[in-house]
Amino acid sequence: MADPSARMLQLLSLLQTHRYWPGPELADRLEVSARTLRRDVDRLRELGYPVDAQRGLTGGYQLRAGAALPPLVLDDDEAVAIAVGLRTAAGGAVAGIEETSVRALTKVVQVMPPRLRRRVDALTAYTVPQLATRDTVDADDLVTIALACRDDERMTFDYVAREGARTARRVEPHKMVSLGRRWYLVGWDLDRHDWRSFRVDRLERPLTTGVRFRQRELPAADALAYVQQSIRSAPQRWSVVVDVATSAEAVSAVVSQWGEVESTGDDTCTLRMSVDALDWPAMVLGAVGADFTVREPDALAGFLRGMGERFVRSTEASADVT
Repeated sequence: MADPSARMLQLLSLLQTHRYWPGPELADRLEVSARTLRRDVDRLRELGYPVDAQRGLTGGYQLRAGAALPPLVLDDDEAVAIAVGLRTAAGGAVAGIEETSVRALTKVVQVMPPRLRRRVDALTAYTVPQLATRDTVDADDLVTIALACRDDERMTFDYVAREGARTARRVEPHKMVSLGRRWYLVGWDLDRHDWRSFRVDRLERPLTTGVRFRQRELPAADALAYVQQSIRSAPQRWSVVVDVATSAEAVSAVVSQWGEVESTGDDTCTLRMSVDALDWPAMVLGAVGADFTVREPDALAGFLRGMGERFVRSTEASADVT
């Protein structure tokens, strides 16, 4: 790479997104000699970036957290504000940027000195964000899992299954997926000798073990496809069929990949869903805003009837107050 400035930026980016780089591998990525790499690392140190070096044939480089935040374009207050904002976004307050937020949060936390981390923790602990997801996930857990995925490091955690059973897991993490307002971890379960997808909100006490591994071949096009495949194949409690008095396009826009919509006319369609709980199809039907008829199950009709009665009671109570 001929341009020294561009090379320095790429070097910094690589160091911030990988725990440890062997020297020859890092030099190959930058297309420079080992001598040029050492000179570029020295320049980063002069700018205040704490880069550790290990000498020898197996030596390499690692960016560590220093006593002060490296001289980016952020002061301490800005760094704290960004970390808090990224934690909120990672929790799902803003749709569509959760995965990007976790990647950015991982970079910021990695180089943030302890005194700033304490400020972030305090702000997070004593503020109440309004999140758009039903199942909250601890941001520190997300960072731990993201680092384990990035560094190909085995991890352990407790997992609570849908029916409530708790098991201890040893997993080779592959990647995290944000789907349907939930986080999933895709990884190889060492005790079950197979791939698994884990809901992160059901995952407790994730810990890295320090043991590295080589990634196995995923039995799907990518991690997202694997999670979608796992969800479709998992047994569900309820099979929902509803006739809706609006176009298939309107219903599909709301239900997305979580249901099948079949057009039965210009302004009619049939919605089919397989779900664990009836609140999700109820939310979908409410968001569609059209008349509908429940074909199955009878329990959904009862659930909706109970919701309607509760809403009526609430509005009557509000009218009495005013």
